[in-house]
Amino acid sequence: MKRLFIAGMLILLMGCSSPSKEIAGQVISCSGIRSISTEKSIDLGCLDGTVGASIDGIKGPAIINVWGSWCGPCKEEMPILRSFYRKAEGKVALIGVDVEEASIEDGRSFVENNGINWPNLFDSDGRSRAYFGMGVPVTWFISADGSVAYKHIGVLKSEIELISLTSQHLGVKL
Repeated sequence: MKRLFIAGMLILLMGCSSPSKEIAGQVISCSGIRSISTEKSIDLGCLDGTVGASIDGIKGPAIINVWGSWCGPCKEEMPILRSFYRKAEGKVALIGVDVEEASIEDGRSFVENNGINWPNLFDSDGRSRAYFGMGVPVTWFISADGSVAYKHIGVLKSEIELISLTSQHLGVKL
């Protein structure tokens, strides 16, 4: 009887343990990013190691989220972006840009451990600073013609905020 009680308590305690905060993501190909390259384009590779896209030639409606694996606030907003992406997929492109990494592997691990399932470009040498400037996180809203409709500096506070900004600046209702 004592063994049965101990086994029951162990099962109960295991069921009450906190779940892992890591959610499986996947490094996705950037081949689906709609982008036009010119002589003066800022071309970045893809986090999967293949050809990426011209960040200043991306056609929308699109949202570009600039992040780094070393950035605590970037990690904070990932649940918001994950939930938004499930609702927006097919209506608004979501593209990440990984910046200022020590190695491409750091960015890939961040994607996998934070449930990111959208394409991510990789800035290996800081050239995106000419377009995005310094600092992360920053989220850009790109209209259909490729112009910047809005730039949100700092952490996205909620999914409602992101949906509202998307509606307001890109005209896309979710």
